[in-house]
Amino acid sequence: MSWLETYRGFVYRWEVDHNDHLTVAYYLARVADAGLGLLEALGLGPAYMKRSGRGCVTSDCYVRYQRELRVGDILHIESGVIRAERDTLVLGHKVFNSENGEVCTTVEQSVRHVDLKRRAAARLTPAQRRVAEGRHVPWDGPPREQRPRPRGLAGFRQTARDTVEPSELDVFGQSGLAHYIHRFSAANGHAIAAFGMTPGYQREQRRGFSTFEFQLAIGGALCPGDPVRVQSALLHVGTSSLRLLHVMSNERNGERVATLEQLGVHLDMDARKSTPLSDELRARARAVLVSP
Repeated sequence: MSWLETYRGFVYRWEVDHNDHLTVAYYLARVADAGLGLLEALGLGPAYMKRSGRGCVTSDCYVRYQRELRVGDILHIESGVIRAERDTLVLGHKVFNSENGEVCTTVEQSVRHVDLKRRAAARLTPAQRRVAEGRHVPWDGPPREQRPRPRGLAGFRQTARDTVEPSELDVFGQSGLAHYIHRFSAANGHAIAAFGMTPGYQREQRRGFSTFEFQLAIGGALCPGDPVRVQSALLHVGTSSLRLLHVMSNERNGERVATLEQLGVHLDMDARKSTPLSDELRARARAVLVSP
């Protein structure tokens, strides 16, 4: 089975961040669209959800950002099924720059088949799995690396806090995938400012923080009115690279709803490539490290 085109679009100016490229949350908005497009082709789209009260909600995403997309760039996404499990489908997406055909981003998106009212896992039928397996594609995305993480939240900083708005809702009636990432991006800004990568530093020195990997896990739904808090920790400092872990909780009940492991580099905004951290900045970053 050939890859299925699931998205085709354009990078709008209002989607570009202070690093002058497409904001990571808007990559995930397009991935959400692509995932729904593929689920529709599998017979598991909105009509199925309405009829059965079941649907496939995202539980995990592994994202590798390989090339920039900048304002005005045209893009498309091709998708397929990497594997079908008892109650989970692992979808593969490749984001292309449509101008030159280069792969910009690869995404492994795990979606769990659930009862939408109870949010409990529901087994896929043999027929549903056969249809999914009929859309199987060979996957050559980079392998995921499992890295040690802290057991608790000692040393984590308060980095984001707000309330879920009704405008965030997706077709599942919960906060859309992109809105989790918007909150994590805000948290990242506070986390790196703690050791000197402040907005003022970035503007004055023409430096930025460019993400190249996400490991996102979603364990709970966010609904309108839910109070949300994010806590973050810096786990590794390299020559130019940084690794952070963000933990999102529902403040009303303390439930951990999502985590994001984020890897990025200290970006030279003019050369558009990574550049070493200064000795002073690296020393300040190491002073706030949380041991995994």
